[in-house]
Amino acid sequence: MKSRRLRNHLALTEIGMGVAQFGNLNRKTTDEVSVAAVDAAWNAGIRYFDTAPHYGLGLSERRLGAALADRPRDAYVLSTKVGRLLEPTPERAGGLDDEGFVVPADHRRVWDFSRDGVLRSIEQSLERLGTDRIDIVYVHDPDEHESEALDGAIPTLIDLREQGVIDAVGVGMNQSAMPAWFVARADLDVVMLAGRYTLYEQGALDDLLPIARSRGVRIVAAAVYNSGLLAAPTVSDDAHYDYGPAPAAVIAHARRLADVSEEFGITLPDAAVSFPLRDPVVASVVVGARTAEHIEGTVSRYATEIPDAFWDALHDRALIRASPLAVAER
Repeated sequence: MKSRRLRNHLALTEIGMGVAQFGNLNRKTTDEVSVAAVDAAWNAGIRYFDTAPHYGLGLSERRLGAALADRPRDAYVLSTKVGRLLEPTPERAGGLDDEGFVVPADHRRVWDFSRDGVLRSIEQSLERLGTDRIDIVYVHDPDEHESEALDGAIPTLIDLREQGVIDAVGVGMNQSAMPAWFVARADLDVVMLAGRYTLYEQGALDDLLPIARSRGVRIVAAAVYNSGLLAAPTVSDDAHYDYGPAPAAVIAHARRLADVSEEFGITLPDAAVSFPLRDPVVASVVVGARTAEHIEGTVSRYATEIPDAFWDALHDRALIRASPLAVAER
């Protein structure tokens, strides 16, 4: 699998594996299924793995660490996140987490972007992951905490980068405007952008991508299926978009994308995986996976050859906005 480098030469495979589902997102999974998924990713050449304390109150980190334990540490890139510190909650014994993960509520998430909170979070993540280092640390969802993140979390991570404790500093968000704001004000290496530079939605061309390009910051594109909207060859009436039921206009647009895909003998998910990688500012597409079958499907989509005429057709029909650099790279 091809890789693309951050400005510090850290190489990310063009497909990365996101493991929120290892934290029992929406339903339970098992350790064995998680190990099999990582094995499938490794066999396919994927060497970039992303997790966070938020995912299953640390369960995702523990499962990913266990699945990677026998792999050479220098052979893969590992990222996690800070901003939600996990604190024990013995008073909630017997309850379940209320943020979408089917796990015991034995911890609670506390927003903390302070230096002390970041250092404690990283220490806890290292223990859960069973490793001695993390390559990339993202500030996770600082949407309501921009000042604390800019003044506390990000300078702390930059200090750790300068000390050689971590390799790269980033922010991870579900919007493009605020990451652009951070890129303008801080010495970041990478932004994980969820759902805002996809086959359906290209608003990041107006703010984040131009400033990232000018400052040498790379983009990791996540949630490229837009909450399932683009995840199947046909778009159902009850498709989801942006974590909720998709409006009729969104479904209609996605169906037009699917129709053009069919004209060219490819599928909507094939195009969704490939689209962000057309722009060289994008270093990797991180796709969430629970099982080995999920990985195999993603890798098959990534391997699908998509002709330039397909992208031209989408642009000519006003279904996508062209990225000038992507066109120039042909």
